Amino acid sequence: MKELTNAEFDRIRHYIKLKMGISLSAEKKTLVHSRLRSTIQELGMETFSEYFDYLMADKSGDALTRFVNKITTNHTFFMRENDHFGTITKEVLPWIESLPDGHDMRIWSAGCSTGEEPYSLSIYIKEYFASKSHHGKDYDTTILASDISERALAAAAEGVYSHEAMAEVPLEWLDKYFTKVGDDAWKVVPELRKNVAFKKINLLDAIVTRKPYHVILCRNVMIYFDAETRRALINRFCDVMAPGGYLFIGHSESLTNFEHGFKYERPSVYRKPIQS
Repeated sequence: MKELTNAEFDRIRHYIKLKMGISLSAEKKTLVHSRLRSTIQELGMETFSEYFDYLMADKSGDALTRFVNKITTNHTFFMRENDHFGTITKEVLPWIESLPDGHDMRIWSAGCSTGEEPYSLSIYIKEYFASKSHHGKDYDTTILASDISERALAAAAEGVYSHEAMAEVPLEWLDKYFTKVGDDAWKVVPELRKNVAFKKINLLDAIVTRKPYHVILCRNVMIYFDAETRRALINRFCDVMAPGGYLFIGHSESLTNFEHGFKYERPSVYRKPIQS
C-alpha cells in the first residue's frame, strides 16, 4: 500500500479534531500511519484516501468505532499519580460525608481507559469506609467510568490486568481485591466492580446528569486537546460539579491559561467554590 501523504494526514487529523477534540501535531504522522495501516490492508485498500472516503460513507458507526479504537492511546496502571488518592482519602471523602446528602457519593472518572483508575478509586473508598465507624449510616457510592474507546471499555468491564498494570498495588490489596488468572494476570473481584458503571462518552458532547458530581478525575486526557477545547470542557465540568467539588487533572496539565469556575488548590487539584 502507498504511504500516508501530507494531504491525507491533514484530512485525518482534521476529522479527529472534529470528532474527538484531539489535536495531532505534524510529528504524529508516523504514529497515525502505523496505527491505521493494518486496518486499511484488511479492507483491501491501497491508499489512506480510500480509507477516509470509506470512513465518511459508513452510516453504521462501525467504521468510526474501529477508527477511534485504533487512534486513541490507552496506557495506564493502578494507583497512577498516587498523591491524588491520598487527597481523596484525607480531604475529599470527609468533606462529602459532612454534607447533608453525604451518604450519596458521585464520582466521575472521565477518560478511564481500561479501568485502572476507577477500580483504584473503588479500592481507596472501600478501605476508607472499612477504617471508620459510620454509626449505621448507609453509603451509596457511584463511580461513572467513561471513555470514547469501546475497546478500552470492554477491557475495563472484563477487569483482567497484567503484572505490569498491577505493579503499584500493595500485596494485601492484591489478595483482597483480585483473583489470580493464569500465570501472570489478575481479575478484579465482583465487590470492586459493583459500584463502577462503564459508559461510552465523547467529552466533546454535552454532559447530561441527574445530580451534580462531588469528584471528577480527568487526568492526562486534555494534553491531546487544544486550548479552546480544554476551556470548553473545563467549563462543562464546572457546570455539573457540586459546590465544593474537586477536579483532578494530570500533573503535566494546567488550567492557568484560561478563565474557569474552579479555584486552584494545589498542582493538578482544583475545587469549585462553595456558595454562601
